[in-house]
Amino acid sequence: MSATTGHQDVITTFQAGTDDPPVMDPAPIDPATILDGAPVARARTQAGTADGRLSTTVWDCTAGRFTWFFGCDEIVHIVEGSVVVTDEQGRSRTLGVGDVALFEKDTTTTWDVAEYVRKVAIHRVTVDALPVRALRKVRGLVAARRG
Repeated sequence: MSATTGHQDVITTFQAGTDDPPVMDPAPIDPATILDGAPVARARTQAGTADGRLSTTVWDCTAGRFTWFFGCDEIVHIVEGSVVVTDEQGRSRTLGVGDVALFEKDTTTTWDVAEYVRKVAIHRVTVDALPVRALRKVRGLVAARRG
């Protein structure tokens, strides 16, 4: 934001955002993957390349437990709350404020959010993963219309 105008400045050499955007879009979790609770997720893409292969997104979620499939490489930085993540081998790790983690493409984890978690995620999409992201986006839009 510009201090003098109150409007977002347009800079053509880079894109910028905040880890606490004023507007977040619904990002419903697939009901078939929810194991416990009724988690509500939201997201906002802050920046991305024109080809869609690299992006930064802010994502948050309320309490619940669910499985999550990573259709692309994702680096997360937890900026609020915490989550216990369990991999396919049953190993768990609590991620809290300041923690950073890498989730590789084509892996599945279980996310257990006790109260709330907010993350900044960097996505690196390989060419073969683009249809997976498109399908996830369509599912989210369909779920949002039903909701």
